[in-house]
Amino acid sequence: MSIIYPQQDASHLNEKDPEQIRIHSIETFGTHDGPGIRFIVFVQGCQFRCLYCHNPDTFDVKGGKFVTLDEIEKRVLRQRPYFGDDGGITISGGEPLLHRTKILTLFKRLKEKGIHTCLDSNGRLVNKQVEELLEYTDLLMLDVKHINDDCHHKLTSVSNGPTLKLAEMREKQGKPMWIRYVLVPGWSDQEEYLHELGQHFKDYKTIEKIEIQPYHKLGVHKWEAMGMEYGLEGVEPPTKEQIEKTVEIFSQYFKEVHVN
Repeated sequence: MSIIYPQQDASHLNEKDPEQIRIHSIETFGTHDGPGIRFIVFVQGCQFRCLYCHNPDTFDVKGGKFVTLDEIEKRVLRQRPYFGDDGGITISGGEPLLHRTKILTLFKRLKEKGIHTCLDSNGRLVNKQVEELLEYTDLLMLDVKHINDDCHHKLTSVSNGPTLKLAEMREKQGKPMWIRYVLVPGWSDQEEYLHELGQHFKDYKTIEKIEIQPYHKLGVHKWEAMGMEYGLEGVEPPTKEQIEKTVEIFSQYFKEVHVN
């Protein structure tokens, strides 16, 4: 499988039928990607190269398959009776913002029908199109890989600057946001940087909670199958004590801390 590294604006993803979107997979009745029962669409293509990514098969912007927005809308509406007061649709990835114009079209339609919308994003792109999409996004789950830019580069190959700018944009909109943080021993568990992250976000009014996602090795077999070197060979998941210490630190800055 060839890995294609997209340009920053990824405008080529909007080619072909504007009513189609390139996806990796769909999960129904998801419970870990937003509030309530979720219909989750994992889109294809990502600009980050996270060393611990458990879905490296989403990297390739030419991978996956096309599905129509109409099909997604119909499937979401069929599942609506199970959403209750909290559920809805979550677009994850890959990176949803690469498909921002198509997701905007979809979200506008679903909002008209009273469906709760959620984006799970690494925040790589920040522009007017993204700003408009966020206006139709009820909840932004923002993946902050590391607060220190050098460490962020080592983990993802890119800067955390756009991610932090997207957080600022969301805060100015005054709409709900969750922060998601992958805890990797030796890579993202440094106490000084956990405090720095807390200090950075402590005055944000839109952040409802931070979710700690303990590092795991469930995706290692995919790297091997794709003939790609896994960058965290020998790194073990965090211990109970390491997780508890992170919870203790984040609890000083965030009103709710959740461990996934």
